[in-house]
Amino acid sequence: MLQIHQNVSLQNFNTFGIQAFARYFVEINQKEELQELFADPKWHQTERLILGGGSNMLFTQDFEGLVIKMNIRGIQHRINHNEVTVEAGAGEVWNDFVNYCVDWGFAGVENLSLIPGSVGASPIQNIGAYGVELKDVFESCEAFEIASGNFVHFNKADCRFGYRESIFKQEKKGQYIICSVKFRLFTQAQINISYGAISTELQNRGITEPSIRDVSQTVSEIRVSKLPDPSTIGNAGSFFKNPVITAQQFKKLVAVHPNVVHFNVPDGVKLAAGWLIEQCGWKGKIVGHTGTWKNQALVLVNHGEATGKEVFNFSEQIINSVYQKFGVKLEREVNIV
Repeated sequence: MLQIHQNVSLQNFNTFGIQAFARYFVEINQKEELQELFADPKWHQTERLILGGGSNMLFTQDFEGLVIKMNIRGIQHRINHNEVTVEAGAGEVWNDFVNYCVDWGFAGVENLSLIPGSVGASPIQNIGAYGVELKDVFESCEAFEIASGNFVHFNKADCRFGYRESIFKQEKKGQYIICSVKFRLFTQAQINISYGAISTELQNRGITEPSIRDVSQTVSEIRVSKLPDPSTIGNAGSFFKNPVITAQQFKKLVAVHPNVVHFNVPDGVKLAAGWLIEQCGWKGKIVGHTGTWKNQALVLVNHGEATGKEVFNFSEQIINSVYQKFGVKLEREVNIV
C-alpha cells in the first residue's frame, strides 16, 4: 500500500538545499505503484511535481500539491556485436549509471560524467556536456501516461529533442512520468575530446590514446575544479542556458565585443553564458545569502540560509545586467517552482 505523507520538508530533496514543504509527498519504487496512485481520482485533480535528484530545481515557495519522488532503480544491458542497449530505472543516479557503463566498457556517455541528477530527468532536459547530448545516445524511454494509466514508449523522434529541450518540457509537459530509459552505446569507443579543456588536460597527463575511463575521469576532474559540490554548498549546477543567437545578431555583437566566447551551431551561434556573466562583474559575487561561484559565474549558490526567492531575485539582476551590456537575454536552465 502506498504511503502518502503530508507536510514534508523538501530541503534534503533539492541540491540547492532550499527549505520548502510539500503538502503531499509519495515515493515510487516500482512503476506499477503509479497505477495504484492514480487509481485515486483525487490525484488527477491535484497539482503535481515529479522529483528525481532535485538537481535542476529552485523552490521559491512551498508546493501545495503532490510531490512524486521517483526511486525506480535497476540497470541492465544487452550486447549485440558492437552495439549495446543499456536500460536504467528513472531513479538511478545519473553518475552511477555513467560509471556502470564505463566499468563495462560501454562507450558514449563518458563525456556526461558527474552531471548531477537522475536518469529519469535526463531525456526531459536533454542533458549535455563537453560536446555530447543525451539525444546522441538515447534509444527510447518508457513513461506512464497519467490520463490513461497506461505505459507508453517514446523513441528518439517522438521526444523532439532540442538544446536542453524535449517534448516533455513542451506540449507533453505534466502528462507523462518517465519510468526507465534505454541507451544505445558501443563496445568500440569513438572518443570525443574536441570540446572544452578535455584534450589539453589529457595532453598534460601524457595520454595520447585515451580510453573512455580516461575521458570520464578527466571530465569529472574538470567539473570538480569548476563546480561546487552540492553536499558542501547548495547549487543546481549551470543556472542559465548558453544563449543561441542568429548569425546576423552575432555580427553586430562581435563588432562591439570582438572577444566574445562563441561556438557555431546548426541554428546560429551559441554564446558562453558564463563569459557574458563574468564580463558584467558577477563572478564570485556574494549578495546576502546567495551569489555566483568563485570558479564559474554560470553557477548560483546558496551560502547557507538563502531562500528560493532570494536566489531568483539575484538571477533576475544577472539577466538584466547581461541584457543591458550585450543585448542578449539569458534563460534560466533551472526549473522554478
